Amino acid sequence: MFLRLAEQHRQFVQDLVMNLQALAIVLENRGYLASCYTCGGKMNSASFMVSLGENHLIRFLVSDYGITWTEMRDDRELMKLEGAEAISQLQELANLLKNQIQPCQHSGQLPQEDLSLNQVI
Repeated sequence: MFLRLAEQHRQFVQDLVMNLQALAIVLENRGYLASCYTCGGKMNSASFMVSLGENHLIRFLVSDYGITWTEMRDDRELMKLEGAEAISQLQELANLLKNQIQPCQHSGQLPQEDLSLNQVI
């Protein structure tokens, strides 16, 4: 039973890493500063980052040890989520991409009303 669960978890992490890579490519193609780095060839961890505007950064980390979403503005941490909450917040970012994004032509920023995915805690 535990071996099966471990394998399912590995597959889940790999799927998440592949989706992060795709999200980074879409964001880059739309003019945003975005990256997704993986460690090793097994795709068992990744670091995803995107700049949503001046001094507004999202970092999403995934590995066998956990999943975190960190949102920062002006080098201050606004929000840090883990696990399912972090993945839900990533879905919010993906929804913004699907529903609206036409970045400002020269700045590579979301329109001002969309800069904050959540309110400051």
